Amino acid sequence: MMYSNTSIADVETDDIESEVGERTYSKPLLIKRANTTSQIAIVGANVCPVESLDYEIPENDLVNEDWRLRKKTQVFQYVLLKWAFALIIGLSTGLVGIFNNIAVENIAGFKLLLTTDLMLKHEYYKAFIAYAGCNLGLAASAAALCAFIAPAAAGSGIPEVKAYLNGVDAYSILAPSTLFVKIFGSIFGVAAGFVVGKEGPMVHTGSCIASLIGQGGSRKYGLTWRWLRYFKNDRDRRDLITCGAAAGVAAAFRAPVGGVLFALEEAASWWRSALLWRTFFTTAVVAIVLRGFMEFCSTGNCGLFGEGGLIMYDISAAKVVYSAPDILAVILLGVIGGLLGSLYNYLVDKVLRTYSIINEKGAAVKIVLVIMISLLTSICSYGLPWLATCVPCPQDASTSCPNTDVSGNYKSFQCPPGHYNDLASLFLNTNDDAIRNLLSTNTVKEFHISSLFIFFGAVYFLGIITYGIAIPSGLFIPVILAGSCYGRLVGRLFEPVSKLDVGLFSLLGAASFLGGTMRMTVSLCVILLELTNDLLVLPLVMLVLLISKTMGDMFNKGVYDQIVKLKGLPYMEAHPEHYMKNLVARDVITGPLITFSGVEKVGNIVYALRSTGHNGFPVVDDPPFSDAPELCGLVLRSHLLVLLKGKIFSRDRVLARNESLHKIAELDFTKGKGLKLEDLDIKEEEMDMHVDLHPIVNTSPYSVVETMSLAKAAVLFREVGLRHMCVIPKSQGRPPIVGILTRHDFLPEHVLGLYPHIRYRK
Repeated sequence: MMYSNTSIADVETDDIESEVGERTYSKPLLIKRANTTSQIAIVGANVCPVESLDYEIPENDLVNEDWRLRKKTQVFQYVLLKWAFALIIGLSTGLVGIFNNIAVENIAGFKLLLTTDLMLKHEYYKAFIAYAGCNLGLAASAAALCAFIAPAAAGSGIPEVKAYLNGVDAYSILAPSTLFVKIFGSIFGVAAGFVVGKEGPMVHTGSCIASLIGQGGSRKYGLTWRWLRYFKNDRDRRDLITCGAAAGVAAAFRAPVGGVLFALEEAASWWRSALLWRTFFTTAVVAIVLRGFMEFCSTGNCGLFGEGGLIMYDISAAKVVYSAPDILAVILLGVIGGLLGSLYNYLVDKVLRTYSIINEKGAAVKIVLVIMISLLTSICSYGLPWLATCVPCPQDASTSCPNTDVSGNYKSFQCPPGHYNDLASLFLNTNDDAIRNLLSTNTVKEFHISSLFIFFGAVYFLGIITYGIAIPSGLFIPVILAGSCYGRLVGRLFEPVSKLDVGLFSLLGAASFLGGTMRMTVSLCVILLELTNDLLVLPLVMLVLLISKTMGDMFNKGVYDQIVKLKGLPYMEAHPEHYMKNLVARDVITGPLITFSGVEKVGNIVYALRSTGHNGFPVVDDPPFSDAPELCGLVLRSHLLVLLKGKIFSRDRVLARNESLHKIAELDFTKGKGLKLEDLDIKEEEMDMHVDLHPIVNTSPYSVVETMSLAKAAVLFREVGLRHMCVIPKSQGRPPIVGILTRHDFLPEHVLGLYPHIRYRK
């Protein structure tokens, strides 16, 4: 037997202990012992082992025979099921989006009505106790769900989905328990008044729904459907999860086209035209579901929920006319958005690193931290409006002033009749309604400049310290809130020379801050246009997004990229590092290489599986099965486990006959990932028997010559979506394989660990 390299990113969950001592990541990872098995603790919201995914469909005798035997009807059913799954994902995600909005509007509405009623009776202390008490109860419920049921549900979920579509499977990020906590934890967290949104969690929710459907249920919870076994592969599951992520954006923002572009620009690392059609179909289904329920709820059938529950900031009534001073103001907004966005990302990174240390102390500490942030948020939301002066109601107000309902532009708070508190109109509202107030058109003097300064500072600060606590929390809404606030502020400052409405300035401010933090352009532009229903502002939105993204990129990466790195997920970037051009593939191959013969001893296979955590093993044919040693292909650990469990052994070292191949074909290789070495019952006398690996060997694995530049190999590895890449020798007369490259071998932590000075080469 020969020996090969492996990596933490390439080991099975149950075999991490054998590899931890071999390699570790740099600062993002901590290694610690659990009670049962060794785990990799990720600094951040989640603690999970990481594992790469097999997006490549193996071309072996069994797969080829299976496709040859399929009839046209079966192929048609396979294609039809893909579209049916897209339909189900769209329907389910749309229904969950409606449920989230109805729940948040009614729970938050009850809390705000109770507070307003007590304020009208001048019982201010009781109003605060009621307001803060409701927030505490909801926050503690969300934290308890995350701490005790599904820690992976904390945070936005977009970084985890992005990493999954890149080829990294972190533990439990798409589990049914995570889906449950994501839905209800997001409802409680948003209704609790935190400066968070339900939009990021909706992306994670859509992905969880797609994962549950695509893998035919969950074996852990006894929900399995055998007739879906053809979809139990990572490639089909990845496609469905891409549809789910797009559906989540469509359900959160009522932006079906924006959802498709978000999946293309930010979430997915791999794309093709067929996936574009299915994703578009999924988001169209979501849009139809949302529109149908909006019509149903507009008649008052959904309690306090109405059109306000689903985000729609219609600014089409504002006249879009701009001149040279307006262009200068837009450029200024872009620069401010880039600077504030990069600072926001920097501070979020520092806060997350601090929270990771706190959250490691246990579930109780996580809940205490959530309660502390909830108290601080309640104090700010209720206390800061007391700093504002009462403003007389405008004579031409289109809505009632002062407003005593759940939402509205003019909150009375402590003001006398005929007056309103502009800060209370922002703080004592749901986040969606606060954004709607900031984007309102033809209301130039509604908010005082000092009130806008106070609200911006509070939201900016609270948004930073809230993300990272143990609740489902999205970043879109805090960023839009802060951006629309300083956008309106700039609009007030440019009022003497500007022709643009302050509501349009708020939109451009939100766009600039989104571009400065998220570093997306096309998808954000379309999402904002679908949200505001105004195509005339398109050129200005495009300009401000480009400027803010460019400014932000000068300082750091996008917020989701930073969080992926902080969580220690081995994410492969689209562009390789510059120093990779100075290395070739063989330079990063380390460790021993393990290969199997085409007909191998059972004992050798069991020993290799037990002593390593490798997921892929090269198979080399030697005489008499070939004239000279040649690379037969690659065999997966999961397939080896299924084959050993089937016990199709022979005492002689011979190729499998037709009847043996028929027995192998009857084995269910889709169950390989759930199979462990401890599940095998191999007797001592069977260890000296032989097993033919040829029927399960991928005879055409992706291979590169050892002299290929590491940068070129990294691009191929990521764009094709590989887990293993064989490195073959350039010259003849050598062993047919040099080594195997896995995800870990391309990561900067590994490359710079081997060559610490290469970073500085030109």
